[in-house]
Amino acid sequence: MLFLLNYHKNYPKTTYIDKSVIIGYNKYMKVHFSNQGNLRYFEHFAKQLDFSRPDRLEIIFDTNFVSVHPAQLVLVAALAKRVGRKNSIILPKNTKHFCWLESMGLYNLLNVSSSDTRCMRQESAGRFIPITFVKTAQDQSRFISDMVPLLHLNEKDATIIKYMIGELVRNVLEHSLTRNGAVVAARYFAKTNKISLAICDTGIGLWRSLKLWKPRSDKEALRLALMPGISGTTLKEGGSTENAGAGLFFIRSIAKTTRNNFVTFSGDTVYVLKKTRSDQKTPVLQADPLTDNCICNDQISRFEGTLVAVDISLDSTVAFKEMLSMINDAYDLAIRERRQAKFRKPNFI
Repeated sequence: MLFLLNYHKNYPKTTYIDKSVIIGYNKYMKVHFSNQGNLRYFEHFAKQLDFSRPDRLEIIFDTNFVSVHPAQLVLVAALAKRVGRKNSIILPKNTKHFCWLESMGLYNLLNVSSSDTRCMRQESAGRFIPITFVKTAQDQSRFISDMVPLLHLNEKDATIIKYMIGELVRNVLEHSLTRNGAVVAARYFAKTNKISLAICDTGIGLWRSLKLWKPRSDKEALRLALMPGISGTTLKEGGSTENAGAGLFFIRSIAKTTRNNFVTFSGDTVYVLKKTRSDQKTPVLQADPLTDNCICNDQISRFEGTLVAVDISLDSTVAFKEMLSMINDAYDLAIRERRQAKFRKPNFI
């Protein structure tokens, strides 16, 4: 039996139906936008994904209220770009209450006519960056420039964040091997002085990009990707001059020190870093992401690509200079300990 959410007016809201009687069941990849768009609920969102039909996409909205994080938007945008506008549908068709999604550029990628939306686009300056496809270095520079008014930081602190965002985008362009490039989106919340940022691709995924390290599963590949100094281009601890394996570790560490959520999704595994409670002392940065207070679920419908999302509080009680010093120290310590561990291993001849 299947528990089915049914949004058609001629049927009850929830129904139990035998899969065998549904004609065309699993005809589409399915993505469900509920009223739980906060990043901390991303695992719940991921568990409802169905990628069994990779060439068609169906997006289902909660009819009462929709809260969507940029992480969900870039995932849907990447999938819609891959299958094409004609092969994507949205339910229900009446989307007049979802003007923000229109402003974020989602409907440009879906089989939705302008008469269905009835929305006025909102002004994005200083509030959000709509769904953007980054394929070239010029696209990357333009996106980073657009981030400046969204950061609401002094020039020095903003430069650090822009650098790390640039590293994430660059890694996608160089290592994901996708024709569609990176999909990015961001939003600023004035009430909490927080930025939500997400980047996604439909490339080869973390497992294949880290094949030099011979990960045995998507979960192990994701763990390696989030550790400091692990690069897909070399087995050398600390990476190379061009790729030090620091990007994802830095973003995860920023989220932890500012007491925010962080998400990575690739293959069959989703990782959600939980918030550090405000009544706890300054968070301790760990090299191994699985030792953090987190959710790591490797039973998700397989996603061919990689998604990274983070919330960043701009008024963190930890000064940016102090925070970056903590991250650098944790990075250097992890590399040093792994190198020492290798030297201590017995070498049998």
